[in-house]
Amino acid sequence: MDEGSTGRILAQFKSENGELVGSPFDMSLDTTVDKLQLVCQAFLPEDTDNVYSFFINDSEVTGSIGDVVNQGLLETEKIIEIIYQPQAIFRVRAVTRCTSTIAGHAEAVISLAFSPCGRYLSSGSGDTTVRFWDLTTETPQFTCKGHKHWVLCIAWSGDGKKLASGCKNGEIILWKPDTGEQFGKTLKGHRQWITALCWEPVHRNPVCRFFASSSKDSTIKIWDTTTMRLSMTLSGHTQCVTCIKWGGEGLIYSASQDRTIKVWKAEDGMLCRTLQGHGHWVNTMTLSTDYAIRTGAFDPVQIAKEEKSNKEEIKSTSEDEIKSRAFERYKEVKGAKREKLVSGSDDFTLFLWEPEENKKPVARMTGHQALINEVLFSPDGRTIASASFDKSIKLWDGNTGKFLASLRGHVSSVYQIAWSADSRLLVSGSSDSTLKVWNIQSRKLLEDLPGHADEVYSVDWSPDGTRVASGGKDKVLKIWRS
Repeated sequence: MDEGSTGRILAQFKSENGELVGSPFDMSLDTTVDKLQLVCQAFLPEDTDNVYSFFINDSEVTGSIGDVVNQGLLETEKIIEIIYQPQAIFRVRAVTRCTSTIAGHAEAVISLAFSPCGRYLSSGSGDTTVRFWDLTTETPQFTCKGHKHWVLCIAWSGDGKKLASGCKNGEIILWKPDTGEQFGKTLKGHRQWITALCWEPVHRNPVCRFFASSSKDSTIKIWDTTTMRLSMTLSGHTQCVTCIKWGGEGLIYSASQDRTIKVWKAEDGMLCRTLQGHGHWVNTMTLSTDYAIRTGAFDPVQIAKEEKSNKEEIKSTSEDEIKSRAFERYKEVKGAKREKLVSGSDDFTLFLWEPEENKKPVARMTGHQALINEVLFSPDGRTIASASFDKSIKLWDGNTGKFLASLRGHVSSVYQIAWSADSRLLVSGSSDSTLKVWNIQSRKLLEDLPGHADEVYSVDWSPDGTRVASGGKDKVLKIWRS
């Protein structure tokens, strides 16, 4: 055994929010992760069920503490701070096989999404229809007709009771997932096609009354689903608005081909600030709280156990209870820090922002060799994944924007990515017609999933972790399971 792994250090545990736990203690350099786990649980008796990851100077301890010391990353004569991060208690298993190939759409599947509870799956297609699929039997359920042009985007309300779809004609239609019927009238107002849709988070409004739409006509519109009328129009961008996010603090973020990101107050539509830095079109954005906002009051752990948060329980739960439950989940992910935003651009770069109060970026993230197609925070907000036309996926630290790893394996552009609910796995869909599942801890390819006959445009992982759905140019939906 070499010298580095037989010495001793003085260590102290520290939470990811910066709080020191207990007093410093003496520890051998050959202490493994399993032993660290036991020591940490002794310091945190109220969290004995939790599994932790440990970091020293931003390096994860995967073997023994001595491995990190031997990399020359710390001075052993000082008190060494060991940062602990609780991991998801439940584990999502990697999908390994296609259980269903479901035909139905007459043209390419452009978008698809699981509902917040993971019990419904919907898709939008170039054949002008929206479809709902029965996940019990993995067969078509409802075909929703109303659009006259390609359905470009869909978005579920946080309570899972409404689905909005936007088309190339600039029209928006709401649908009821349990019947497939249209909800209210068709919403018209945009002069060009719809690029993105997003709903007000459940923890701010448990009835999910408002949603926002963005368009190639350079505007963002907020719609009231109670009166089925336009509530307000947000103007300020000079080119196509490519992406919008409704944050958990009452702000709406919009990204545009005019190279800016604008921050708006949702209550009155007032422009708060403009974020500048990108040298080309801004294509995609993600919030550190995206997953908590998407799933609302539905806890993926309980969905997986099928104990709570099932369809019947949510229907019988009061609005106050839904709001409170959603707020607790949001607060848990956000922690004591501000909501973070990452933007990805045609200029091959990403920016990490704290846009609630600051218009200067936290970090500029470089390394991609082509335009960035999609960027996504992990459900726990600790890791950022970006997919690019350079055939790679890159991982970045969710707090600092520091580069972590490149995931290579696709032989063509990567279009979309989706995280598993436990933040341990990532699935990617590519124009090379395959899906790939990646292990985030080892940063290696776990599963190669061929099967599509053409480019894969859309991919999503169900919130309960049991399924991945994919769709693309070959007009079929595929369901993948472990």
